[in-house]
Amino acid sequence: MKNKIKYKSALILLVLLFITGALFAKSNYSAQQVIDNVYRRATPSDQTGELIMTLENSRGSQRVREIKQNIKEDNDETKKIMFFTSPADVRGTSFMSFSYEKSENDDQWIYLPALRKVKRISSGSSSDYFMGSDFTYDDMGERLPSEDTHSIVGEETINSVHCIIIESIPLNSDYMYSKTLTWVSDEYWIGMKKEFYDEDSDLLKTLTVSDYKLIDGYWMITDSLMYNIQSEHSTTIELNNLILDSGIKDSIFTTRTMEKGIR
Repeated sequence: MKNKIKYKSALILLVLLFITGALFAKSNYSAQQVIDNVYRRATPSDQTGELIMTLENSRGSQRVREIKQNIKEDNDETKKIMFFTSPADVRGTSFMSFSYEKSENDDQWIYLPALRKVKRISSGSSSDYFMGSDFTYDDMGERLPSEDTHSIVGEETINSVHCIIIESIPLNSDYMYSKTLTWVSDEYWIGMKKEFYDEDSDLLKTLTVSDYKLIDGYWMITDSLMYNIQSEHSTTIELNNLILDSGIKDSIFTTRTMEKGIR
């Protein structure tokens, strides 16, 4: 009887090993390669576009905000500036961030018309939510691949797109998320879905890419949804009227421009 039990246990183990091997057999990449490919996906040197941000609470009530956005990548630095143009209660608000390839710390500023001053976002406020949305200030910046340890935990097809699932655990134990899971398309190198887990390792929110397009040779995410599981609140972002590689000047990315607004 004991020999039969041992035989069955060994057989089950072999089956599990076979299943595990089959699960990862499709991927020819390491977890680090997958994340690096996403981070270094071809992107335009600059882009201008209009965002429609829709906030929806658990009762289904919506607030819609319109934003003009400018992004420029140059010399291992990504600059972003956003101007809220509608509705009236947020018109004139602006946000700017600088992300660096060789530094884990982003520089971020927000201008609130009611205060008539530009406020620098401190590192201690990075977990605060941006303008009532489901994106934190940290989410609004860029996270370097070197800030986490990455591993492949599975593969799945989402809307006919094959994805490699990457688990990323922060090296900094004080980081706001205990881990994230990202479903990465190994054809487009876009994160099609991402799950964020809180400090207690409970699922906090999910980011889903609703639409993406090939524009001027670049794969661009044009629609996405961030849903907070715990608060039942969501933020939808729709990107329209994209203009790529137009030669945006550095002079637009200043606190003075934040105060003056877009013309």
